[in-house]
Formats: sequence, structure tokens, C-alpha cells
Amino acid sequence: MYRVYPFSALVGQEDLKTALLLCAVDPGIGGVLIQGDKGTAKTTAVRGLAALLEAYKPLPREESLVLAGDMPGSVPLRGSILTELPLNATEDRITGSIHLESILKEGTRRFEPGLLAQAHGGILYVDEVNLLESHLVDILLDAAATGINRVEREGISISHPSQFILVGTMNPEEGDLRPQFLDRFGFTIFISGLHDLEERKEIVSRRLDFDADPEVFSTRWDEDEALTAEMLKKARENLSKIEVPDSSRHLIADLCSRAGVMGHRADITLTKGARALAALVEAPSVTANHVKAMARFVLPHRIPHSGVEGFKDLADRAEQVIGGAGGGGSAQVETGSFVPGDDGSLDDPYDNTEIPGGAAAGSLVFDHFKKKRLTSPGIPQGSRK
Repeated sequence: MYRVYPFSALVGQEDLKTALLLCAVDPGIGGVLIQGDKGTAKTTAVRGLAALLEAYKPLPREESLVLAGDMPGSVPLRGSILTELPLNATEDRITGSIHLESILKEGTRRFEPGLLAQAHGGILYVDEVNLLESHLVDILLDAAATGINRVEREGISISHPSQFILVGTMNPEEGDLRPQFLDRFGFTIFISGLHDLEERKEIVSRRLDFDADPEVFSTRWDEDEALTAEMLKKARENLSKIEVPDSSRHLIADLCSRAGVMGHRADITLTKGARALAALVEAPSVTANHVKAMARFVLPHRIPHSGVEGFKDLADRAEQVIGGAGGGGSAQVETGSFVPGDDGSLDDPYDNTEIPGGAAAGSLVFDHFKKKRLTSPGIPQGSRK
């Protein structure tokens, strides 16, 4: 059986993994654009998450797609939960088309589903999205935002649901996306290679082990994969129950105002992201620390700039905004951010610790994951499907 490198086996890159997990918790966030150097596990992480979702099925996925408009009916959903969009894809291949051969030979009209249909309920992955034609990027982002794909062909109008996790990657050295396109991505993160010597050694060691025997290597991570899937499932179930108190709403508005972002998409995305983060770490409500952690994903690519600054410069500017919000350049992590229930069984390791601008999202999620793993030894393998 063909094996994909396990999501849980990735070394470091916690922000990358966290951004993907949060989009799985709430696809309404709008997806994530990953900027970074070659060879930094961007594609490996996306394929690993897709394999995890297929194996453990923490997210519901429909078996067929209901069509509306001039050709009502349904078409079966086929293929992997991961749909990869090639750079040479045409508009018809992406949105779908009317099957002309059936019209000419049989006199019947038949809809040929495109990649947006195939991606429904899964992940749509676009590598080097900045090299894709602008009008095709617009189509993808419109579908991701509305959850509906509309096809107008040969005087026929058809629509169908198209709800997916949009993941794009790009190397800034090869060109940029226009600001209006950047704004449509919920999160944008920048990743680079790891510099810690032990981490680099571990990356090589794990990769060699995987290449030598993918099956044996992958089974070593089954418990972590199952625990991640269980966290995703529970977070999705509890998402609507997470309270966003007025203090957090005020902080969100303050951060977006300080950053000078245009419009209100940032406010909405920041709220959704903070709520998804709270759900993933099993907090009952959104705290200031959740908001500030998510601001690092939401604000940098939306800060007005002249076009000269790189993403890292914008991230530094966002960090100044985050550190200065709420009074003062540092923020104390709120007690209870990690508590999954009312029994207080999981103490917050950041209690009474001053962290400039708040803790990073990746730290919050994976510290919580480590404690869950310690308190939930031996995830039942029967949960794997």
C-alpha cells in the first residue's frame, strides 16, 4: 500500500501545521497561503494532513454532489480528499463543463464536474499559486469564500456546493499575488528551513527511516495521528459553543484598526481563527492570547504597504501592532487557556509567564497536544478506518 509521510512525523514547522489544522476545524476561515523557501515541507504537510483525514475521517464528507439550476440532479464524488490543481489547468477543468459529446451523439445534456466539484468536502491544493493566471485565482477564491461554484456554459446555468480547505503555496522570489487576492486568503504564513542542529539531524533520520520502510515508519505514528484526528473531531463539534466575549471582540477590532487594514474581512477572519484555536485547545471561550496568536496569521498580508517590503518586514510590523495592543508591549497568557474541562486536570504551563505579544499559535496547539498525549496514553487503534 502506498504510504504518505505522516503529518505527525513532521519535525518543527508548528505554525504551518497549526494553520492547516485550524482550517480543517473551520473551513470558513478561507484557507491558508504558505510562503517559503523550497524544501520546507509545505507539500509534505498538506499531503500528510489529507492522508490523516482520509484514514480517520474526523470531518464529514458527502458521497454525492447535488446540482441546481438548468440541470438538477447529482453526481458522485470520487477520488482522494486531496485535489491538486495543476498550473496548466483550464477554466473548464476547474469549474466544470457541459459534455458536448453527449449533446451531439445522444441529444442529452450532461454536466462534467471539475476540480471544484472534486474538492468539495476536502482540500484543494494549489502549488505555486502566484504563477496561476489571475482570473483562475479569482475563481478559486470566489468559490472558497461563497462555498458555491457557478458554471455558465452554452446558455446553461448550473451551480453546486463547493466547500473545501484552500491551501496555496508560493515562493515570493518567483512573483507575488496582487493585494486583493492576498486579502482573500484567511491566513498567510511564512516558513523557512530549521536552523537547530538537532532538528535538522532528526529530519534526515526520520526521512531515511520512512524511505527504508514506509509501512513500519508510519505505524510508529498511528497513535499521534489518531489523537490529532480526535482533537479535530472534538474541535469541530464544539466550535459553535465557543464564546467570543466582548473583551476579545474589542481586542480584535483594536488590532485590525491599529494595523490599518482595509475593510472588515480581517476582523471576521481573526474572530473565526481565534474561535477555532480555542476549540482546538479545548478552551471554553476566546481569550486575548488566542486573538494575538491568530493575528500573526491574519494581519501581515493585509497591512497596507508600498510593495517594497517583504513578508518578513510586514510580519515585524504586525508584531509591533500585536505587542502594543491592549496596553503595553507584552501580554500575560490567561489562566485556563488550555483547560479542556472544569476539573483543572491540565494546568497551563504559561501561567504567570510574560510573553511579548502573546504566545505563538503553534506553541499553544502543540503544547496542548503533548499534554493530551500524556494524559491519554494508548489511543485505541480501532479508531482508525
